Amino acid sequence: MSDPSRYQPQAIEAGWQRAWQEQGLHDTPELGPGEQGFYALSMFPYPSGNLHMGHVRNYVITDVVARVQRLRGRKVLHPMGWDAFGLPAENAAIERGVDPGAWTDQNIASMRRQLDQLGLSIDWDREVATCHSSYYRWTQWLFLQFLDAGLAYRKEATVNWDPIDQTVLANEQVDADGRSWRSGALVEKRKLRQWFLKITDYAQALLDDLDGLQGWPERVRTMQANWIGRSTGAELQFAVVGDDGSTTGEPITVFTTRPDTIFGATYVVLAPEHPLVPALTAPQQRAVVEAFCDQVSRQSEQDRTAEDRPKRGVAIGARVRNPANGELLPIWIADYVLAEYGTGAVMGVPAHDQRDFLFARQYELPVQQVIIPEGSDGHGVGDGIEGGAWTEPGVLIHSGRFDGLPSDQAKAAITAAAAAEGWGHERVQFRLRDWLISRQRYWGCPIPVIHCDSCGAVPVPTEQLPVELPRDVAFTGKGASPLAQLESWVQVDCPCCGQPARRETDTMDTFMCSSWYFLRYSDPMNAQLPFGREAVDAWLPVDQYVGGIEHAILHLLYSRFFTKVLRDRQLLSCGEPFTKLLTQGMVQGVTYKNPNSGKYIPPSAVADAEDPRDPVSGEPLERFFEKMSKSKHNGVDPAQVIDRYGADTARMFILFKAPPEKDLEWDDADVEGQFRFLQRIWRLADAFLERGLSLADGAGSPDAVRGAMATGGGTLAPADADLRRAVHTAIAAISDDLDGDYQFNTAVSELMKLSNAMAPLLADCHPVFAAEALRTLVVLLAPFAPHLAEELWQKLGGRTSAIPSTPQACTGSAGPRPMARPWCATRCPW
Repeated sequence: MSDPSRYQPQAIEAGWQRAWQEQGLHDTPELGPGEQGFYALSMFPYPSGNLHMGHVRNYVITDVVARVQRLRGRKVLHPMGWDAFGLPAENAAIERGVDPGAWTDQNIASMRRQLDQLGLSIDWDREVATCHSSYYRWTQWLFLQFLDAGLAYRKEATVNWDPIDQTVLANEQVDADGRSWRSGALVEKRKLRQWFLKITDYAQALLDDLDGLQGWPERVRTMQANWIGRSTGAELQFAVVGDDGSTTGEPITVFTTRPDTIFGATYVVLAPEHPLVPALTAPQQRAVVEAFCDQVSRQSEQDRTAEDRPKRGVAIGARVRNPANGELLPIWIADYVLAEYGTGAVMGVPAHDQRDFLFARQYELPVQQVIIPEGSDGHGVGDGIEGGAWTEPGVLIHSGRFDGLPSDQAKAAITAAAAAEGWGHERVQFRLRDWLISRQRYWGCPIPVIHCDSCGAVPVPTEQLPVELPRDVAFTGKGASPLAQLESWVQVDCPCCGQPARRETDTMDTFMCSSWYFLRYSDPMNAQLPFGREAVDAWLPVDQYVGGIEHAILHLLYSRFFTKVLRDRQLLSCGEPFTKLLTQGMVQGVTYKNPNSGKYIPPSAVADAEDPRDPVSGEPLERFFEKMSKSKHNGVDPAQVIDRYGADTARMFILFKAPPEKDLEWDDADVEGQFRFLQRIWRLADAFLERGLSLADGAGSPDAVRGAMATGGGTLAPADADLRRAVHTAIAAISDDLDGDYQFNTAVSELMKLSNAMAPLLADCHPVFAAEALRTLVVLLAPFAPHLAEELWQKLGGRTSAIPSTPQACTGSAGPRPMARPWCATRCPW
């Protein structure tokens, strides 16, 4: 039997969670005409089956935001769902012989139970799972919108190929040595026809609109701008020259941001994958070129472009003519040039590009300086630069009619001359590439296209959506995609001509599903459209989005792209999906590592934290904080913390330990400290009740306070004055902490200050002011520790809920839901 005089979270939390659910307190209220709600959203998780502390931090932060907004009188949408397609479920099917859908649904049920234990104010009636056909039907519908707009297309692209298992591998299935995670085979690169979305059509808009995202961290906006990577330069044409000096075939087009250096070009480099390489390669070079291309095909893009790796290449035995000065230059292929960037060809200017300089030195290619520092006499230049490339602005030399021009002016002058003479033009280039959405996997959203020999790629009619994943599939991890091997699913009649045809067997990148889920929450029961225009315009854009910095580029960029396309398709009004973005820091755990063996040691195996040693070898261990992970044995199970201390203590620690955007170092002693703090609040309520006081009938309300003030002639006793000063200082400070940049840690600190100030004053102060103080403390506590606040509110005689789902306007009276007052009372007479 529980002791009512002691704070025992295990005795109260589950009961309040059931009560909230039964009363529908977290359901999303309907918005009236022109009414503005508040949309609070956490990035939805992959249903791995277990919550980790990173999840807890994310969802608790968003929950506090949602609860505060309800107290401030806003109608709140706070939903949750599951990013449920992906490789882990397919791996489980291969390894354990389980159905990916059943495995995923089981994990969803488990994680939902864990989320409920945290006391999150989620509207579960709006739950979505991207792997359910009721959701991915609309992902397919949206893909057809892109196809109709000319924004979806097919072309050849490179994939990872396992030559033993004869299957395509995801990047995650290739180890650091370039080998298959399953067969151990050295992975090859092969080209397949795959689907892309033309995100590059929106590159400029995605870049320009970053300036309007003032509610986003500057760091994230910078990361996106760099990823989009706008460069202004020139495309220049180098004519291919035969052995007799005559121009032959198609010219090579290079993109450069430094047209001012063209007179210093001493070679041209093509990407090994450039389509002209086979035709231009001289017979005597063919074997070495083919061997080099094969070798490069096994490298990742990261390896090829890494700054600290030597650049490798071979000459192909052909030449081009420099259009600026007529000099003949050799053509090379090199691993550092990528076919997907620019034109897949660059001019090598070793005197003024450090990468080109190192390449030229390695292969003994000439170095011709054409820019010198301003004010230099140019003495000794022309035969190369010994120390490295000169990459700063300067004055042109050895550049014919452009000699003496400042390099910045020369860029425009040479580009203009190229355009006038027909060998070049100005070009804006983006680093951003079109989005490859094809995946040769089973557990993903099927692409709704049918391939017909007569009609080509035909979209599946919308009335035939969804194209559902078949469930009678064998998973071996070998051969083609399981979908491609299921002829009963693949074979279908063409919707246009009725002749035998074949379904598309690629599935979509999971980012397709996560790039619009926040729109579905606005209208999740709509069976006619992915969302209705009225509903989506009422709730979007999301007011506060919360998630990890690791999603700064791809997820957030793709979501912005989707939103702009759907706006242009007249499906919604907003051009940006998220008004404010909070990227919470990581949760780090104490980590022990043997510096000699590199082995991580679980903290439970360390006998003495003051002198940590390897339990096997006895060697000293390094001790530091690092992001929690299974491999480092430094994770903390949220369930264990909740079982011992309660969800409210876990929430309070997560919020108090560090500002939300900073990394958080887990400390058991600080968790214990938050538990003791909540116990002190419980004892304050007991002391209040021992005086025979309660919060019933508007005790402590603004009207009651004004009455007490009038009775006393406006003069307060010292204890009353001190108590009221502490109360209203806390209201103001916490209100400020929850405006703009959230400072939950200092808000919790203010709660501690208020409880400390109240402890010696409650026994002697006026009953009305004591009620005001305790009423305020419980309400201020409610978003952070909702279970305890609800229990105390009821225990003290309050009515309804500590955080109402249907907001009430601040009228200065107790009202039917009195807990909604202090957040709007910063400047009220209380």
